[in-house]
Amino acid sequence: MDKFYQALTLIGFILYWLLVAGVTIRVVFKPRPVGVSLAWLMIIYIIPVLGVIAYFLIGELNLGRTRGERAKAMFTPYEEWFAQVHHCQHHQPQSISHRISSIHNLCSNRVGIPALSGDTLSLLNTPSEILTAIVRDIEKAEHEINMEFYIWHHGGLADSVASALIKAAKRGVTVNVLLDSAGSIDFFKSHWPKLLKDSGVNIVEALSVSPFRMFFRRLDLRLHRKIVVIDNKVAYTGSMNLVDPQYFKQNSGVGQWVDVMIRITGPNVAVLNTIHAWDWEVETGIRELPALPECPISIDPFNHTTQVVPSGPGMPDDIIQQVLITAINQARKSITITTPYFVPSEILLHTLRTTAHRGVEVKLILPKKNDSLMVSWASKSFFETLLKAGVHIYEFNGGLLHTKSVVIDDSYCIIGTVNLDMRSFWLNFEVSLIVDDPEFTKQLSWVLNGYLEQSTPIELAIWQQRNLPHRFTERFFSMFSPLL
Repeated sequence: MDKFYQALTLIGFILYWLLVAGVTIRVVFKPRPVGVSLAWLMIIYIIPVLGVIAYFLIGELNLGRTRGERAKAMFTPYEEWFAQVHHCQHHQPQSISHRISSIHNLCSNRVGIPALSGDTLSLLNTPSEILTAIVRDIEKAEHEINMEFYIWHHGGLADSVASALIKAAKRGVTVNVLLDSAGSIDFFKSHWPKLLKDSGVNIVEALSVSPFRMFFRRLDLRLHRKIVVIDNKVAYTGSMNLVDPQYFKQNSGVGQWVDVMIRITGPNVAVLNTIHAWDWEVETGIRELPALPECPISIDPFNHTTQVVPSGPGMPDDIIQQVLITAINQARKSITITTPYFVPSEILLHTLRTTAHRGVEVKLILPKKNDSLMVSWASKSFFETLLKAGVHIYEFNGGLLHTKSVVIDDSYCIIGTVNLDMRSFWLNFEVSLIVDDPEFTKQLSWVLNGYLEQSTPIELAIWQQRNLPHRFTERFFSMFSPLL
């Protein structure tokens, strides 16, 4: 009997060794950043069995068979839609400034989406201003409202948005709402989904999370976009979820969330509507491509341009990181960055250091308190390297700074839903705007200067005095940074 158990143990050991060896080969040969591969190998070797299981669950980008096949079938009609936009008079390649010409070429060649002129953009930077504006536009809707958010949390002015949608549906407006399953989990447990559906609102749970589904697709893929489109004429996007900060995560100890949104009228409304249509079709199989932007007989050739950049599964790999690095490398005077979650890739970290070394003033504004303990500690592991390179790091004291923005030379900006972390670069469905409009950028700079006034600069000499446990915790969590 002892020999039987010995043989069984030996067989089990050999099978596990073969499994680990097979997974190791799979990790090594997957085309992705070296840091990500090394982080996974560390987890697989340090945590027996569970590490292998974790890799199979969340180690590879897998939309699932149905969504994957559906997305492949969608490429041609959506490519054709965007190809027609290239022929619209709002697309004027000859008038695109040198500031974003490289970014436009990159996006046009890789994503097929051109930069367009003729948009009117309004920057909204308080929750009441944002939610009240959305309600006001919903009340004017005549035909269709399309929305998607990572988080919808009921309470306060968020309930006013829900009530406005119910009234719109009852007067015959088509209302399509797409919400991330994990991000909006509390909302789906509330009474609001039933109330909305009973009123005629089409509300869909995107990327549903359940134990059964984990065997068929990666569980931590998230719909992180924030888009509202009304009658294909008015759109909103930015960093704010559909929440009233006075009612959201009040017990998390980080203060109220601080965000901005952009209200848009003009040709790029249809582009944002098409991104919503893509997400809606991937989830439901229903195709509802919007009308193309209206092309006037003539438009002002001096109108500033806006480039919409969707990123995530189904989009070209690494597109948003390429856009960011292109913009940072073009900076001549200054860069100001805000992000709640800062866990940069090796190439982005190198780019920021190099940019500071060549004399560009680089400012990084992060929240002092973060709702993610792992991200908070991992972020701190990069501070000393950046400070030594001359990057100025500020900790925002006025709440959880959730605005995701990059201002280049005070002349153009990148703003949207993307955090400076591997999750936003590789896993989440995101959307960004590259806005080549000095006036709009000036408004955003004023907002960022307001953040700076509420922030404390980190001094290198003081930072280097942190104790050994602090340093150890930083380094421990930094090992997982490629996966955060």
